[in-house]
Amino acid sequence: MVVIGQSALPRWTAPDGPWTEPDLHLFPQDGHRYEIVGGGLHVTPPAPGPHDAIVATLVNALRAAAPAGWWVCDRLGIALGDSNLIPDVTVLRPRSSGASWADPGDVALVIEVEAPASRSYDRLLKPALYAEARIGSFWRVEHGPALHTYALGNGGYEPRETVRGADLVKVDAPFPVRVAPGSWV
Repeated sequence: MVVIGQSALPRWTAPDGPWTEPDLHLFPQDGHRYEIVGGGLHVTPPAPGPHDAIVATLVNALRAAAPAGWWVCDRLGIALGDSNLIPDVTVLRPRSSGASWADPGDVALVIEVEAPASRSYDRLLKPALYAEARIGSFWRVEHGPALHTYALGNGGYEPRETVRGADLVKVDAPFPVRVAPGSWV
């Protein structure tokens, strides 16, 4: 809820209960990432410039390699029960619902590109929530850059491979794609 007082500057107030998806529509499009984790609001400041360039490169590479019917989206939200997360890149299976907030059952891969303000969040909390929602593959890009791929196992995500350098390397999940993290900077 926005409250305008005598100073005419907007002031945000929290809901009486847990934060829900409709509450996210109250926030400005200011570059911050507003997400809900277990009914609590999580805000990440805008990422530095190289972050968006890496996201765009990943989206382009995945779209070029995607079989017919697959969707590759940047910043598409995923509804996970009482959480609403926004990965940097989401790959949807063919015949996905097309909802504004993707159903985890439609998601084949999520990718998080680390930024200084999101490093712990991208390494620990978000992968745990994605794994709990049974999303099959998770990729994490760290500064350097390096791509770390993970596949869903019995106890969460299990590491598959780490890719570094400027030579193209084939990665297989969710479909074959060639990546060269060293060329992303």
